[in-house]
Amino acid sequence: MELLLGFVIAALIAMTGVGAGTVTAPLLILFLRVPVAQAVGTALVFAAAVKLVVVPVQIWQKNVVWRTLGVMLLTGVPGVMLGTLLFEHVVRLDADRFWVYLALGIMIAVSSAWHIFRHFRPRALETRRQPRPGWLAAAMLPVGVEVGFSSSGAGALGTLALLSLTRLDAAAVVGTDLAFGLCLSVIGGGMHLAGGGVDGPLLGKLIAGGLVGALAGTTLASRIPARAMRLALAVWLLVIGVQLCWHAAALAHS
Repeated sequence: MELLLGFVIAALIAMTGVGAGTVTAPLLILFLRVPVAQAVGTALVFAAAVKLVVVPVQIWQKNVVWRTLGVMLLTGVPGVMLGTLLFEHVVRLDADRFWVYLALGIMIAVSSAWHIFRHFRPRALETRRQPRPGWLAAAMLPVGVEVGFSSSGAGALGTLALLSLTRLDAAAVVGTDLAFGLCLSVIGGGMHLAGGGVDGPLLGKLIAGGLVGALAGTTLASRIPARAMRLALAVWLLVIGVQLCWHAAALAHS
């Protein structure tokens, strides 16, 4: 089951560009019943492993804008470190399920709604695309915190920031954001790993399936209507996000 899950998640990432953390963590929590304290760290390390396969292709295709990536990492790196430390503090307080369910649910619901909006209004942000590196750096701090705390956010929020605060074309937005997500996943995942927040045997199976899935997804990407698949995936993730918020509300009243 874990091998298949890793394969499917990685293939979807390669074909649609949807962030690994957004997909992996809720599936581990809801379907495999992995404890929250280990699901977030495992999802981050898995995201790093998958993006280590995907990002070199983006670099080879010259889709990574290094100057913009540097601006993003300037505050994104401190943010992911802060978010990871905050997560560890919440886990020690034994309140991890409520807060992570809530953070993941809100993040997934918002990012899914954003993907659905972009599907029907792909040119909505074109008139606002002015280069604002200061605002871009400021926006990446909370994005980093969200990634460290819940493993999600780099894909949707990073893409939104790049679309609205830079003049990068679509290919450069995807490549630069994937590279940004890789850096945050490596740092955040490493901190979770050092703190014992990663399920090693599960991670090994996810990566084994994910490496094959990433290669398969990259091969199939040009043959499958990615736009329609991205919409279907966004609608499904919206349901997952609402479900996580519902779980958080149930825990708050229990």
